[in-house]
Amino acid sequence: MKKTDKYLKIVEWSEEDGCYVGTCPGLIYGGVHGDDETKVYRELCQAVAEAVELYQADDKPLPPSTANKEYSGRFVLRVDKELHREVAIRALRAGESLNSYCQRVLKKATEQR
Repeated sequence: MKKTDKYLKIVEWSEEDGCYVGTCPGLIYGGVHGDDETKVYRELCQAVAEAVELYQADDKPLPPSTANKEYSGRFVLRVDKELHREVAIRALRAGESLNSYCQRVLKKATEQR
């Protein structure tokens, strides 16, 4: 496996930009863009390879891997007291636990992308 394979590469259509945008979160800031999805992916792979080379040339450790990462399904979220209260009340009104309510809201938000 190449070192570049350790990093998640994302190419997606951006309505706002009117083109495909390629990013590699956790390794490079910004990204590449264009009208051809395949070309954007190739350019993104090249940008990732160059970033890895720069880290190595500067004798800096590479950031943690982002590809094929396993998630536990659990995370802690800290919010202010007012938001906690509001969300808890909404969960009660929906007849759901706070956890189930938040999971449903987060899932709905990610589907709207």
